[in-house]
Order: sequence, then structure tokens, then C-alpha cells
Amino acid sequence: MAIAYALKELVEEKSLNKITIQDIADKCGINRQTFYYHFPNIIDLVEWILYTDAEKLMQGNKTYHTWQKGYLSVFKTIEKDKSFILNVYHYAPREYITSFLYTVTQRLLLDVVEEKTKELDLKVKDKDKLFVADFFKYSLVGIVIDWIDKDMQMDAEEVVEKLDSIIHGTMEQALKNADFSH
Repeated sequence: MAIAYALKELVEEKSLNKITIQDIADKCGINRQTFYYHFPNIIDLVEWILYTDAEKLMQGNKTYHTWQKGYLSVFKTIEKDKSFILNVYHYAPREYITSFLYTVTQRLLLDVVEEKTKELDLKVKDKDKLFVADFFKYSLVGIVIDWIDKDMQMDAEEVVEKLDSIIHGTMEQALKNADFSH
């Protein structure tokens, strides 16, 4: 965690592509070997930070009725860690941030789709559940990427409210359309 905090502090001072492992080691009072004991490079550290933060944020908010809370937490954390996120977005390979967002969103949506299918007592094939989750995953991630591109100017709560209004009912209808028992 100290290594992660050191990197987050350093991105407040300079861009990610200018930060060295020695900078991180100096910031948290360790030697370079200690850094390498935990991470092979800075990009792996960035990836670990993203996934660790996301897991904490989404915990307990993976249902049809609570996903908005989890996703709003993600938006709020992105806002709070704006320097870090923008540095990752601009200086790390783009697939790191998109892969992270796709993974987090897919886990969330698969849980939501599964719950909604059971709640409605539908018989939907796993491949169709995955298709529905993927459809919403690409939509949600596209919105987040666009929001980051536009320097996070729209209020996070407003973004999540708009997403909820689109998803609410639309997902249910998609699952009903995929129900093979009727």
C-alpha cells in the first residue's frame, strides 16, 4: 500500500511517464529491490492499484438495485484520484484503463444479470446472459471513457442517474427477450 500511495503522490508532482522506480522507492523509504519484490514495473503497480481500488468500491454493490451505488463509487474515486487516473489514461497504454474498466464492469453486470434472471424466473442461456452483460458493459465503459476524455466535467451522480434510467427496464426486457422457456 505504501508503494501505491507513493505513486499516487508522485503523479501530483509529475506525469507518470517521468516517474521512475527510484522516485517511488525514495518517496516511500524503501530500496529499489523492495519495489521489485512486489511489482516487476510501474505499469503492473498501476494495474494493481486500479483493481484493488475497484474491488473495495464494488463490494456489496453488485445487485440490480445497488449497482448504481458501486458505479457511483467508481466515478467518485476517479474524480478524487483525477491526477492519477488522467496520468494513467494519458501515459500508460490505453488498454490498461479500458481492460480495467471492462473487467470491473463485466463482473458487476454478470452478477446483476444473474440476479435479475432469477428474480424474474427466466430460463436464459448462459451465452445470452453474457451477451446482455457485454452489451451493457460496452455502453457503460464507453460512457466512462467519454467522461474522462471530457475532463470529468459532468457531475458523477448525474452520469450514474442517466445510466440507471437507461438500464432500468432495458436490461429486464433484454433478458425477457432471451428467455427460451416462453
